[in-house]
Amino acid sequence: MSNSSIAIVTDSTACIPQNLREELHIHEVAYYIHRGIEVLRDLVTIQRKEFLQWLPTAEKLPKTANPSPGDYYQVYKDLSDAGKKEIISIHMTSKGSGAYQAALIAAKMVKEKLPNIHIEVVDTLNVALCQGWIAIEAARSAIAGLKLDEITKKIQGMIPVTRMVQTADTLRYLYMGGRIGKAVHLVGSILSLKPIISMKDGEIISLGVARGLNQAYRKMVDAIESAVGSSGKIKVAYMHAGASSQVLKLKQLIETKFECTESFISELSPALMVHTGPGTTGLCYFPVK
Repeated sequence: MSNSSIAIVTDSTACIPQNLREELHIHEVAYYIHRGIEVLRDLVTIQRKEFLQWLPTAEKLPKTANPSPGDYYQVYKDLSDAGKKEIISIHMTSKGSGAYQAALIAAKMVKEKLPNIHIEVVDTLNVALCQGWIAIEAARSAIAGLKLDEITKKIQGMIPVTRMVQTADTLRYLYMGGRIGKAVHLVGSILSLKPIISMKDGEIISLGVARGLNQAYRKMVDAIESAVGSSGKIKVAYMHAGASSQVLKLKQLIETKFECTESFISELSPALMVHTGPGTTGLCYFPVK
């Protein structure tokens, strides 16, 4: 438990590496995966390797569900019992999940029973390690002694500039899971092409398609360059689903082109693998001064 009076809470879908999460005292709430009659907890009762081995054999995709208000309430109460007076709870886009709304309900429940506890619930309008980066930087700020309003201001500054760019072997999993958003027009035309997707205003959007991973990665570089410039400095987290060798190629390409002041690799959690499928590679980044 951190000595800071401010606690940082996020979800398993933030995909923050365990060692970093523990170092920064970030508290994680697990998503649910409904696989037939099984109810699994993301990264608790189902791990990445096991899920990836099973996923290509699935005739029907599992359903994912965000944590309930009761799940968040329990975490908030436990933090209060541990002496925390302020909590920042950071979640994926409210346009793709009910986590933000569930956390708001839980925060209201806590406020009614524990009026001295202040909880700030954040909709990142993004997913995966973009959500993760915001939680990481918030936790670092809390450890450094910043006040709640200062951390909240920093988060709000990060939300519009923290971006995800991703490619996959297929959009089949996003389509089957109903998470395709404004990129739905790609489904009927991708054939052997690699779709490139991002997010805007909390929804998945298309950045086009590429013939093969090498071209897809070059287009990712172009997308970053258009946002931060050729001499831009970034912090970047690379993500994948059972594609560790491929993501290393992406990492090398990005770090040859841009000044990366911090980078790491993390595998997507099973709750996100449901929607992306095996073979996904991508990154989440934000510019730094």
